[in-house]
Amino acid sequence: MENRIDVVKNKKNILSVYFTAGYPSLNDTETIIKLLEENGADMIEVGIPFSDPTADGPTIQESTNKAIENGMSLQLLFNQLKSLRQYSNIPILLMGYFNVIYQFGVENFIENCKKTGIDGTIIPDLPLNEYNKDYKRLFEENNIYNIFFISPETNIDRIKEIDNASKGFIYVLSASQTTGKNISESKSIETYLTHLKSLNLSNPFLVGFGISNKQSFDYVCQYANGAIIGSAFVKAIAKGNLEESIKNFVNNIKKV
Repeated sequence: MENRIDVVKNKKNILSVYFTAGYPSLNDTETIIKLLEENGADMIEVGIPFSDPTADGPTIQESTNKAIENGMSLQLLFNQLKSLRQYSNIPILLMGYFNVIYQFGVENFIENCKKTGIDGTIIPDLPLNEYNKDYKRLFEENNIYNIFFISPETNIDRIKEIDNASKGFIYVLSASQTTGKNISESKSIETYLTHLKSLNLSNPFLVGFGISNKQSFDYVCQYANGAIIGSAFVKAIAKGNLEESIKNFVNNIKKV
């Protein structure tokens, strides 16, 4: 069966949206997925709450803490997603730290991903070497794509190694920083993204960290297949009225 990420990965101006499962309210997960898909998002990343999210800025940390207070857990998330593919056909990835997945059991995690129709994972603290040695076969046998990061500090040999190991797309960090800081349209960013484009990688790449509005989205889409927006979206849905806030948010990013 074709992975849903493959259906969208070569499009232009891909909008992938991140939100934290169990936030703002415990049972909002399905509603947010439905509304994002209805309003034109191309891909969704569902965050698995973790008590020590080291790569995340204050907005996502706050949403994670609230989700944990609400009672969200990985098992509950899978329970919430059990009928996912009855109402949604959008590519969906789970993003979380390896500690949570390891405690849950990696095989158990992958089995649940396959059963619920998850297309990929983003695990910031799972090193490429460890993935290749211990888990690659498990992911590939179940057609789950694990997405890797590259940053401005990643050298060419490592970029090519990541490209060779990747399926789906590569997650490009706009800068080496935590989430939630705004990207600045600078010569260094332009040079970095132009250089990546010139490498003719076998996988497309999406840019994340610091993408918060139409201006920054359009800017990185000049160089990449799309962008990932997290903190700005989490802020938008914190205000309540999910239907209105999600419609307005996606429309503002995607409007021509």
